[in-house]
Amino acid sequence: MAEFPPFAVTVDLVVLTVRADELCILLVRRGVPPYQDRWALPGGFVGFDEDLPDAAARELTEETGVPEPIGHLEQLGTYGSPKRDPRGRVVTVAYLALLPDLPPPVAGTDAAAADWLPVSRIADAQLAFDHDVILADGLERARAKLEYTPLATAFCPPEFTIARLRTVYETVWGSRLDPRNFHRKVTSTPGFVAAAGRVTEGDRGRPAQLFRRGPAELLHPPMLRPSVARS
Repeated sequence: MAEFPPFAVTVDLVVLTVRADELCILLVRRGVPPYQDRWALPGGFVGFDEDLPDAAARELTEETGVPEPIGHLEQLGTYGSPKRDPRGRVVTVAYLALLPDLPPPVAGTDAAAADWLPVSRIADAQLAFDHDVILADGLERARAKLEYTPLATAFCPPEFTIARLRTVYETVWGSRLDPRNFHRKVTSTPGFVAAAGRVTEGDRGRPAQLFRRGPAELLHPPMLRPSVARS
């Protein structure tokens, strides 16, 4: 009978949201070795009888108090460099979650702290393990998917204004967008958004129409980032 080398499997989560018009990442400060006191992506070891998505949801709740993702969750990639974990041979399956703004997280299990941190402020931070690589991949995946899918709505509440949706695009892409062109693009793209039949209340100025995510899975034509837009 062939012998198989022992190794462990973990899950890690790149959890993004928009808070106060800033793109934020959910991080935990490790309370145990290795990399104690370093910021890291929430995650942990997969149980022997546990499916990967279940492990991702469990670790997210246990380490940060954030409930099972109510926005968008997808598998991002697999990372298996032999030296990525000093404890031994560990392969991790990373997930990308795009969530609406949630309450402050509460650290649990082996996390000493948990917080939403602006992505712009952690560019030079030394994250634990290879989490800087996983985070970079997650950010690029999120930015790219906003071009050809309606996933920007995952950062919004169930009903939102077009101005709120534009703020999401501007925050994630880091680029200013023309309000009129954006409104025309969003409302004319089939299946992107659907009118909620209501308007905002209690805000200063004119009431704004509210929308929900439409049925489309892909945007045609796509919403290209300004840096890659073509004439």
